[in-house]
Amino acid sequence: IDLEYMIAEEDMVITISHNGYIKRHPVSSWKTQKRGGRGMKGANTREDDYVEHLIVASTHSWMLFFSNTGKCYWMKVHQIPAASRTSQGRAIINLIGCDTEERVNAFVNVKDFDPEHYIVMATKKGLIKRTALPLYSKPRKGGIYAIEIKEGDELIQARVTNGEQDIIIATELGKSIRFSEQQVRPTGRKTMGVRGIRLGSKDDRVIGMLIVKREGTIMVATDNGFGKRTSIDSYRQQNRGGKGVVTIKVTNKTGKLVKILETKDTDDVMIITDQGVMIRQTIASIRVIGRNTQGVKLLKLDDNSFISSVTSVMNEDDEA
Repeated sequence: IDLEYMIAEEDMVITISHNGYIKRHPVSSWKTQKRGGRGMKGANTREDDYVEHLIVASTHSWMLFFSNTGKCYWMKVHQIPAASRTSQGRAIINLIGCDTEERVNAFVNVKDFDPEHYIVMATKKGLIKRTALPLYSKPRKGGIYAIEIKEGDELIQARVTNGEQDIIIATELGKSIRFSEQQVRPTGRKTMGVRGIRLGSKDDRVIGMLIVKREGTIMVATDNGFGKRTSIDSYRQQNRGGKGVVTIKVTNKTGKLVKILETKDTDDVMIITDQGVMIRQTIASIRVIGRNTQGVKLLKLDDNSFISSVTSVMNEDDEA
């Protein structure tokens, strides 16, 4: 008997803290709030720790964990320790067997390893790589190398694609570029990436990558609590390797860009701060405005607090 059939399939919120603690709890445990509210307590963290990554996935899915050094590790969602909203969770390095100097920067939610799909990865310095999904179908204790990383660079994002989608890469100083994934030739696991975006400043870095899946809007958020939605059509397709366009005006008031994601009006959004406060609100409550603007206030932040993570929660009738 496969014990997994005895486990109810439901969506879970998975959080990983800056210091590498992981836990899961049901999506249904969060109530939707209005934009601009103060949120509710999401996690008790130590003074030097805060929740940095947040993802929604089914209990029956595989989670592929990608570290900053370019390695990949596996775990079923139902194997992630269940915990209350306010508990700290378990140290991820004890669960997946990664080295102590590694840090998990990205995760991919996979139901099956379809040969028609790919994993696309992006690095802090703007490199991008595409590899066929079946090359990750055989879990190995100790993980495998997914991408070769040069000194001074690190893996920051990984996503699954169907081979015919567009990619958007965004940087901390508010620039972004959109191009077809077919401009990135598929390669094996232990290879380097190619240039995805050319950074205009040595102080800039890539903070996120998304795969355009649905006809909706692009939401961006800054660490000082500003955000907005913009029509996907405002992001014109370009050639890979350019400097991109402005996706949000970055100022001292707004702070730096921390998140870019694709949304629909039927979605909710979860925002979490470094203090462990989490707020869930409807995407429809956030204004759709132009690309070259600074956005609106999403969340009332306490002094010296900042947004550490943002994720969307899709309507159950929508496909991921």
